[in-house]
Amino acid sequence: MNEISTATGGATPTFDCRVAFAETLAELARADRRIVAVCNDSVGSSNLVAFQREFPDRLVNVGIAEQNMVGVAAGLANAGLIPFVSCAGPFLTARALEQIKADIAYNNYHVVLCGQSPGLSYGELGPTHHSIEDFSWMRALTDLTILNPADPKQTADALRWAAGAQRPVYMRIGRFKVPAVTPEDAAFVPGRALTLRQGTDVTLIATGVLVSRALEAAERLAASGISARVLNMATIAPLDDEAVLAAARETRGIVTAEEAIATGGLGAAVAELVVQQHPVRMRILGVPHFAPTGSAGFLLDHFGLNAAGIADAARGLLA
Repeated sequence: MNEISTATGGATPTFDCRVAFAETLAELARADRRIVAVCNDSVGSSNLVAFQREFPDRLVNVGIAEQNMVGVAAGLANAGLIPFVSCAGPFLTARALEQIKADIAYNNYHVVLCGQSPGLSYGELGPTHHSIEDFSWMRALTDLTILNPADPKQTADALRWAAGAQRPVYMRIGRFKVPAVTPEDAAFVPGRALTLRQGTDVTLIATGVLVSRALEAAERLAASGISARVLNMATIAPLDDEAVLAAARETRGIVTAEEAIATGGLGAAVAELVVQQHPVRMRILGVPHFAPTGSAGFLLDHFGLNAAGIADAARGLLA
C-alpha cells in the first residue's frame, strides 16, 4: 500500500488491483473446478504464484507464445472449462488480436482475457510495452465485453461477474496503485456507470486509474464554483447509454478521461452516442500519440491525465 497527496492536503492510501485479481481468482477457483488460469510465462508478474501452488494442475503456462495462449484458452472453453487468460496488456491485445477475434469473440466462448499492467504502467519500457490501443482494438470486435475497474473492490466484483458471464470478456488489471473509490454497498453491473458525485455544470466521465483523478478534479472545480458530476465508466463496451445521455441533457458538457489512446476508446464511444442522439460540447482526454519513455506517473502528468488537467479541460469547455 502506498499513499498519495490529495488536493485537500491529506494522504490517501492506495492499493494494487493485481492483489485483488490474484486473491479473487483463487477464491473463484476454490468454488468452481472449471476455472483455470492460462498465462505466457508470466506467473510472477501476473501474481499467480500462489494460484499455481494451490492449483498446480489448473494453471497452463504456454511460454512466450501469446497467440498460442489464446488458442489454448479457446480450446479449454470449448471443452467446458472457464479460462482466465493472464498476460501483459500490450502482448495480449496486439500480438494475439487475430486469435481473440477468430477463436474467442467469433465463437462467443466464455474466456476472460485479463490484460495485466495496462495503459502506461510499463512507463520506462517505452511504447512497445505501453498498452494504450487496447480499448480501440477491442471495441472493434463484436459482442466482447470490455471492463476497466477503478479500484480493488471493483476489480474483485468484476472478476466474480466475469466468472459467470457465459460470454467473452476483456478486462484490464491495473498496475498503477489507486485509492479506493467504490462505495462498499455498490454492486458491479456490467454496462452500468457508477455515479460517484452529482453535478449540474459539467460531467466528468472517467475509467480505471483516472476515476480518482476525476474526483479530485471535481473538488478543484467546486472550489471555483463549478458543479461537476463524476461517472465511473468501468464498462467501455457495452456503454451506459442512459447515463451518458442524461449527462448530455442535464449538464453543459462532457469531459472524458482514459489512460489510453484518445481515438477509438471511451471518449470515442461517448462521442459516437451523443453526436447521434443529443449533441453536446465535449473534451476527450487521453494519449494523443506514442508516449515517450518515463515513469507511469510522469507520463500521466505529461499528457494532462491528472486532476489539474481534467479540471482545466472542464473549465475550457465551459468558457
